[in-house]
Amino acid sequence: MKKLLVVLFVAVLFYGCASSPDKGTVSKEGEIEREWVEQGITKNFIFARGIGAADQTLENKTQKMATSRNSAIVNAQYNMLSVVKGVQLEGGITVEKAIETDSMLATSIDAAIKGAQVVRSEWTSDDGCVVILRLSKKALKEMGLKIAGE
Repeated sequence: MKKLLVVLFVAVLFYGCASSPDKGTVSKEGEIEREWVEQGITKNFIFARGIGAADQTLENKTQKMATSRNSAIVNAQYNMLSVVKGVQLEGGITVEKAIETDSMLATSIDAAIKGAQVVRSEWTSDDGCVVILRLSKKALKEMGLKIAGE
């Protein structure tokens, strides 16, 4: 029995410390967590997080929340572009280098990032917003990009 309790305690301890793409970034008190794990690249998706501040001169709470969410989405798209540019392609080059020689590829990547799915939106106590975007690697492959190691 004592052994079972120790195993359960250790399991709860590790489960509570685990981080996943679905874990929130805003505490119950409405403050942004001081530390979180950036999702980056998984087997099937590329994740990016963005933070947007609310315009405190607005009096309407809905407007504050909407503008901070829109700002967070733009910030997440910018962060996602940085991640996508660093993806290694077959042949030893990055997406960033491939974009330099193919302007149509740049347009396609821009459209794919703008179409990335918002998987989480959280608001802070001051109506700021944290957003997590998800882009399928399949979307990049459909553009003709051959990702190294896949």
